[in-house]
Amino acid sequence: MGRRSTVSRSFLAMLKDRSGNFGVMAAVATPLILAAGGVAIDMADMMATKTRMQDAADAAALAAASSLVSKDPPTIAKAKEIAEAFLKAQSGSSTVDDLGGGESGTGTTASGGGPIASPELPEVDQATVEIEESTNGPTGKAYKVTVLNKQTLQFNAMTRLLGTKSIQLQTLATAESATESKNALSMYLVLDRSGSMAWKTNTKNTAKTSCPNYTEANWSKYPNLAATSPCYVTKVDALKTAVGDLLKQLNTADPSTLYVRTAAISYNSAQDTAGTLDWGTTGTSTYVNKLVATGGTASGNAFKTAYGRVTATTEDTAHKAKNGQVPSKYIVFMTDGDNNNTSDDTMTLTWCDTARKNNVTVYTVAFMAPDRGKALLKACATTEANYFQAEEAADLIAAFKAIGERASAMATRLTK
Repeated sequence: MGRRSTVSRSFLAMLKDRSGNFGVMAAVATPLILAAGGVAIDMADMMATKTRMQDAADAAALAAASSLVSKDPPTIAKAKEIAEAFLKAQSGSSTVDDLGGGESGTGTTASGGGPIASPELPEVDQATVEIEESTNGPTGKAYKVTVLNKQTLQFNAMTRLLGTKSIQLQTLATAESATESKNALSMYLVLDRSGSMAWKTNTKNTAKTSCPNYTEANWSKYPNLAATSPCYVTKVDALKTAVGDLLKQLNTADPSTLYVRTAAISYNSAQDTAGTLDWGTTGTSTYVNKLVATGGTASGNAFKTAYGRVTATTEDTAHKAKNGQVPSKYIVFMTDGDNNNTSDDTMTLTWCDTARKNNVTVYTVAFMAPDRGKALLKACATTEANYFQAEEAADLIAAFKAIGERASAMATRLTK
């Protein structure tokens, strides 16, 4: 009985002894702890590597897309080679700090530890470059470059304890480019040719030694005023020069006359025969250069006619047939005085509001105009920035040039 009690006590004591169990648990847990640490390191490496892979793919796609719209573009096959070579170069030279340690003679040193390695990106396992070509207007081309980048990342020894040696990472990049793209436009000029447009500016006309220099004070002597010296540029001649600069901007933007249609209508106490919207600027230039300043001022019907012409369905039809686009619509409205009747102010503003509501952009230029004329043009302009106040010939020329530049900028868009 005594011996059995001794055995029982010894067995119970053995069961209560935990020291051996801790050793077993430690032996089982250690690989898991190491694997967890390895996974943490590899996860950080995966994120950093994938970011660099994406950057490399983006750069490769952009390089190919840009080359295709360069001055001396390569073939599609050559553009693919450019993307592949660019991707390989980017991948081969990229580095990242590896917080998992390792040997590197060029790595930085962590506080209290050894050097931190900066391994290169894994070599490109597979790079697929696809390029889609399409038309861009009547003469242009558009390109879509897609780069698929696949790379294998090897896990460290600790992560491999989980039975997985590597993982394949994948990134996709797309870049688009196009040769010069044109936005179609139709522009109608509404120009004042009333008698006051024959008055002189303060700009000397160096082409003439003398001429009749009309002003408000001597206008009653028209057309028999004696010539005096020096000769000054008239307002109507300044207008012709200014319109010429505007049209030059449009010609530069559309040298092949595929996208721009223009016309003009002049007015004094009544509207003149309206010009016909046509491709390019030749007809408009001829119309404007024939203007003679005489008579009163009534802008209402001229503006109404310009709005009707520029918004006619025939304009959209003409552009669709030639360039496949719906054109932007513009009216450029200029005066140097007041309408003789306020009813013309009201009529003009009514059509200005109609134009604004129907997406017709209105630019206005007040040329040495009195306050009521300035107020009319300020109210008519689509935005405050579309109103120009010119007090000299140079101001008028600058205003029309600015309008031409803005319209040309809308007509020409280069996408890279």
